[in-house]
Amino acid sequence: MRTFECDYTEGAHPKILEALSETNMVQMSGYGFDPYTESAAEKIKAACHAPDAAVTFLVGGTQTNMIVLDLLLAPYEGVIAPKTGHINVHEAGAIECTGHKVLALPENDGVLDVDALEASLKTFYADATHEHMVRPGAVYLTHPTEYGTLYTKAQMERVRALCDRYEMKLYVDGARLGYALGCPENDLALSDLAALCDAFSIGGTKLGLLCGEAVVFPKEAPKMLLSQVKRHGGLLAKGRVLGVQFDAMFTDGLYEQIGREAIRHAKRIRRILLQKGYPLAWDSPTNQQFVILGDAETERLKTFVGFDLWGRTDDAHWIVRFTSSWSTTDADVDELEKTLPDRAALHE
Repeated sequence: MRTFECDYTEGAHPKILEALSETNMVQMSGYGFDPYTESAAEKIKAACHAPDAAVTFLVGGTQTNMIVLDLLLAPYEGVIAPKTGHINVHEAGAIECTGHKVLALPENDGVLDVDALEASLKTFYADATHEHMVRPGAVYLTHPTEYGTLYTKAQMERVRALCDRYEMKLYVDGARLGYALGCPENDLALSDLAALCDAFSIGGTKLGLLCGEAVVFPKEAPKMLLSQVKRHGGLLAKGRVLGVQFDAMFTDGLYEQIGREAIRHAKRIRRILLQKGYPLAWDSPTNQQFVILGDAETERLKTFVGFDLWGRTDDAHWIVRFTSSWSTTDADVDELEKTLPDRAALHE
């Protein structure tokens, strides 16, 4: 049975495994002081049109978000995020463990409501007692969002302008960034993120790496970056493992190719779902497609295909997620089209 549960159910892209295998017996210095890590950083800076950026490599997404935000924030500051943001919902309070409060605001299909952001900042500073409160020191966004939706360049520019006005940092979590960049609907390039953000991540775990996230600090690196990463438990002794993978990922357009192919498959999955009568929960142009189903329908569908239970809409309905990835093939989608029953058949 085919599964479309998520974008990290398989190990790694063959070209990534090949690079790891070819370099396996090469002796290299640890902690990222090796030629492959240095090469990967230079390739990422070139892709971002940010020659003066600092690039560091971490193992996982939650670890990355926790470390980066702790580096960007003062001890008395919190981070603004959409209420559906990953750091607010699915990271087990990792940000709060560093002493920083997540300040959740309204969103629209996962996209932070920029008007609500502006209103909240005005309200905060209009309060004469605001120095007794958690100061908003950064804004956290994901591109794409948890709902597979996208920010426009204009929206990101508005957020940047507010960050400048209120002396805040802007951090974009790019755990699935490659899938956003692979969308025809997307108008944000890596160079735009480098121009607008104080930091952003380029996810590898969900894009075909065994593990790994790259963090880009376009303007300047936090002081004592390596020491601070180590202090947070994020410094990998065999840093080569991350460097080799990202070096291969940013060679010969592999990163872009993976994103484009996953989006091609996702659009076909979307067409199949609609043709067979499955109602979409919202309009996602990226590699995650969300459907609303009743409890009985959901249980019956589990016998035909693997998918993810995303969450409840009410006591009787689920949102279920179908995800394409770097490993999805035409044969996988052909099989889905062949075996997925019409929604009406789930009631027979």
